[in-house]
Amino acid sequence: MNAKRVFDVVFSLGGMLFLSPLFIVVVILLKLDSRGSIFYKQIRVGLNQKNFELIKFRTMYTDSDRAGLLTIGDHDSRITRVGCWLRKYKIDELPQLINILKGEMSFVGPRPEVLKYVALYDASQIKVLSVKPGITDWASIQYIDENQLLATVEDPESFYINTIIPSKITQNLKYIDHHNIWVDLKIISYTLKSIIRR
Repeated sequence: MNAKRVFDVVFSLGGMLFLSPLFIVVVILLKLDSRGSIFYKQIRVGLNQKNFELIKFRTMYTDSDRAGLLTIGDHDSRITRVGCWLRKYKIDELPQLINILKGEMSFVGPRPEVLKYVALYDASQIKVLSVKPGITDWASIQYIDENQLLATVEDPESFYINTIIPSKITQNLKYIDHHNIWVDLKIISYTLKSIIRR
C-alpha cells in the first residue's frame, strides 16, 4: 500500500467519524425538505476507464437529472432548497469518502466525468484516466463557481464541452506529471480555503 493510499484510507475513515454528526443533520434536512433518497449515485469513469458509482448527497428533486447533466446557477429549479446550501459549501461531495475508502477515488485527482463527456476525449486527453479520480484538484479550485459561470453563457453544454473540459484536462495532465503528497496537501488546503471564503 503506497503513501497516497495510506493517506486516503486513514483520512477517509477519520473524516467519516469526525463528520458523522454533520451527516446526521444533513440526512434530517434532506428528509424534511423533499421526497427521495438521501444519496444520489451516478456512473462516472474512473481509473483505467473503469466505471464506478460516485456517491453524493442528493441535491436535486428525484429524476431531475433526466432534464440534463449540467446544473446552471444557484436558481436551477431542479435544485432543492437544502441542495442549494449543500452545493454552495460542497457538503454534497462528502459521501465520496465512501468512494475513497472503497479504492475507487482519492482525495486529490482529476474529477471523474460521466460517460457522455469522456467519450469526447481525444487520445492525449484519455491520459487523465491513468490515475485515480479525486474529490478535488487544481481545476476544482479554479472552477469552484462553475455553475454560475455556465449561467452566463448562451449554450452552457457547448461551453462546457469546448472550453471548460479542455481547460480542466490541461490542468489535470500537468498534475499527473508533477504530483506528490505535498502537492496533494497543497491542493486540499487551497480547496478548503476556497470553500471557507464562500
